[in-house]
Amino acid sequence: MNQKTSTNRPAGDPHPVTRTLNLDAARTFVAIYETGSFRRAAARVNRSPSAVSLQVGKLEEQLGVRLLHRDARRVRLTRQGEVLLGFARRLVGISDEAMAVFHGSPLSGGLRLAAPHDLGVSLVPGLLRRLAEMHPRIRVDVRLDSSETVQRLFVEGDANLALFNEASTPQIPARDLFSEELRWLMRDGGRAVERDPLPLAVAEIGCAWRDAALRALEGVGRSYRVAYSSDTSMGQVAALRADLAVAALPGSLADRDLIEVPEHWGLPPLGRTHIYLANDGSDTAKAFAALITPDLRSIA
Repeated sequence: MNQKTSTNRPAGDPHPVTRTLNLDAARTFVAIYETGSFRRAAARVNRSPSAVSLQVGKLEEQLGVRLLHRDARRVRLTRQGEVLLGFARRLVGISDEAMAVFHGSPLSGGLRLAAPHDLGVSLVPGLLRRLAEMHPRIRVDVRLDSSETVQRLFVEGDANLALFNEASTPQIPARDLFSEELRWLMRDGGRAVERDPLPLAVAEIGCAWRDAALRALEGVGRSYRVAYSSDTSMGQVAALRADLAVAALPGSLADRDLIEVPEHWGLPPLGRTHIYLANDGSDTAKAFAALITPDLRSIA
């Protein structure tokens, strides 16, 4: 008895294993994942959004699977897309390494980068990867500290480049990369906000978000106590999820478990938080600064 088997092979292609993935399409696919949208990915790979969509469609046709879920807020990978992502990153990485060997940037030397802990785990890794692809001979030393200390290190000449958060005017001349509203966040259904004095989850002294929270509360005469401190926002988020405190954090950190404190609790407005970049004009610092692109917010 003959047994039929079903496959996802494209019609007329009995041996798809011998076909080759398009490297440009793989690079575009990685860009879509990293930026979260077709529009931002198109800007990164210098193509139109329609061309990016066409590339993905051809990839899905070639592989016989759906790679992406598309909704109004963000593009997400399917399970098959997650499998392809690993291969695509390896293909792109090997290609970039090969090109760097033969056509790599002649720029070399050291770069001392200072950044706060939160940016050190969210934004800095992606930028360092880009730097290594474009300028593989640059050696980078990274120092993570509070935003206040980051600016001091730059002023004292101990950092060529400073990447930092600030809710007020920075201490040094710097490029404003992007900003977003600071919000009072709490656990959905939590009761920490009911306590008096108000329990706060804050970062270390010198953090711009900590300073903004304390200034705002003191400005309206609201009593508070520091109930929890951490050197990263993820530590603050953990305290919020445990309903130990409320915290002043970027509104983008709100999710299904963390919500903005309702207005009827009367907490004061916090203003905006900015990400700034300052460089000392050295060739290595300028090379890093040139990596800043319109999709920076999605990386962060």
